[in-house]
Amino acid sequence: MAKLKFKKGDTVEIIAGDDRGTKATVLAVLPKKNKVIVEGCKIAKKAIKPTEDNTKGGHINKEMPIDISNVRKVEA
Repeated sequence: MAKLKFKKGDTVEIIAGDDRGTKATVLAVLPKKNKVIVEGCKIAKKAIKPTEDNTKGGHINKEMPIDISNVRKVEA
């Protein structure tokens, strides 16, 4: 497996997909899947069931993983 060039906290630019051109911070790196989670990019709505802690259910916005080949590191 190739060594990853990204780490948590890096500033990256999205170079492919709906969020192309967006500059944001890496929240997490998933090395086994060759993916990163970028703040505010590739947002998906997730349904939440009501629980004891969360008496109301509903939807939340969650960042989904992006393939490493679709991001480029930006020098700060």
